[in-house]
Amino acid sequence: MAVATKERKKASSTHIKLQPLGDRVVLEREESETTTSGGIVLPDSAKNKPARGTVISVGDGKICDDGSRRPLQIKTGDRVLFSSYAGDEFKIGDRELLLMREEDILAVIE
Repeated sequence: MAVATKERKKASSTHIKLQPLGDRVVLEREESETTTSGGIVLPDSAKNKPARGTVISVGDGKICDDGSRRPLQIKTGDRVLFSSYAGDEFKIGDRELLLMREEDILAVIE
């Protein structure tokens, strides 16, 4: 007896739209350095997670005490510097992303 199987297609990460809420930001962490300035190749266990990334999506803004909404200071596409342990990591497709509050971002890299 032949059993028919149905192939399941994986959802592509380009088709997913992720909209953070409030003052939250979604960003993609930059790749860590693979060699030192002296040319020594680093194994994965010795690499530090970089505290830099590119903003993928931003929320609507923070709600103020008077009920109005303050827009975020950063925008999609900005390269930013953030606290090392800030945010929550998650994976969509093959992309590893971070979700964090705007206050965890320290600076915009220009």
